[in-house]
Amino acid sequence: MAQRNPPPLTPAGYQVLVALAGGRTHGYAVMRFVDEVTGGSVRLGPGTLYRTIARLAADGLVEEVEGQQADDPHDARRRYYRLTDLGREAATRETELLARLVDVAAGAGLLADRRRTVS
Repeated sequence: MAQRNPPPLTPAGYQVLVALAGGRTHGYAVMRFVDEVTGGSVRLGPGTLYRTIARLAADGLVEEVEGQQADDPHDARRRYYRLTDLGREAATRETELLARLVDVAAGAGLLADRRRTVS
């Protein structure tokens, strides 16, 4: 049974959860997503990715699912993953925390296009 309060997310763990928030996908697509979203500044190698997925699965945040998508080329080795309800909660909680931090950083003048005063 999954824990109700998973441990804090690592940056890689959060990136995987965000990649899976749009629906089930395979590991290589998660790596591509992170590379694209970060403009190449973050690259999850296969070792980091699959260790991260294993940890997230052990914590009950993601699960492996059967099947492939119709538009994906067939590869018997390809494994698909999706968020669990607990994983979605963890990703939402982390996103809300990061949004608060970005707001504070913007108020401190760290984001030129989002300057505002934080009370």
